[in-house]
Amino acid sequence: MDTTAVVFAAPGRLALEVLPLIPPDGASALVDVCFSGISTGTERLLWTGDMPAFPGMGYPLVPGYETVGRVSRAPSHSGLHEGDLVFVPGASCYGAVRGLFGGAASRIATAPAKLVKIDESLLESGTMLALAATAHHAVKLARLPDLIVGHGALGRLAARIVIALGGSPTVWETDDQRMGGAKSYRVVQPNLDERRDYGCILDASGDTQIIDRAMKHLARHGEIVLAGFYSEPLHFVFPPAFMREATLRIAAQWDQADLTAVLDLVSAGKLSLDGLVTHRSPAADAPVAYETAFTHPGCLKMVLDWRTFQ
Repeated sequence: MDTTAVVFAAPGRLALEVLPLIPPDGASALVDVCFSGISTGTERLLWTGDMPAFPGMGYPLVPGYETVGRVSRAPSHSGLHEGDLVFVPGASCYGAVRGLFGGAASRIATAPAKLVKIDESLLESGTMLALAATAHHAVKLARLPDLIVGHGALGRLAARIVIALGGSPTVWETDDQRMGGAKSYRVVQPNLDERRDYGCILDASGDTQIIDRAMKHLARHGEIVLAGFYSEPLHFVFPPAFMREATLRIAAQWDQADLTAVLDLVSAGKLSLDGLVTHRSPAADAPVAYETAFTHPGCLKMVLDWRTFQ
């Protein structure tokens, strides 16, 4: 059984390839992919070759952990049925080609426990669930942030989740193309923000200089949460942090509880995933789509449409 997948052969080298799936056994589920999202964080680092070493990392590799598809086969005891719409946080089913992420393919084989049934109304926007769970993990890890740095997809989701949980955040953004689209919160240029008493600042920008920049706006005993991904060492000037007795916290990967919480917020009408997918492309045009996702500042989320492969 074969699948068509996006393959990073090496930094800067990306193509669609037909790969053999590891023969699925009776315990595996098969999913025909509808949509997969492109991450401008981790996947960009894979593209540039700047991704720090992690277990299982290397080339060639199938990227993608933001996938929505339909079950085509599932074990009888799994609770899944043919045609169910599911969110897939990646797969490793490509033999010699690494699948540390593995979601950018036309067909996926994986353990049923990794699949999450989602409502039909989500479909394309279901690709945002991994990023929403990441935002939820960062928000819940800290006391409710009152300043979020970055108005990309992660920052917007963090702001929406803070509001859903009863907060009222401000968001910093420096790129004019990303200033719009706020819902019930204000977006400001950092140099125009005179406030100096934020209790919790959440960085969703990945800016390696953010600690010093944010520290000037932090209250005494305040907290900075690093929710971006930083390929370069982070440094900060010690005296301002010392004077504030500041706390630095690092948010890592989301877990199942975060995904469940996000789905509950969406179901209750407290969290919207709308307006975050700004660009779409047929999966056959993946090389151009990835370039757009990585270079166009107006692209919050690029989604590949795999349905023509079914």
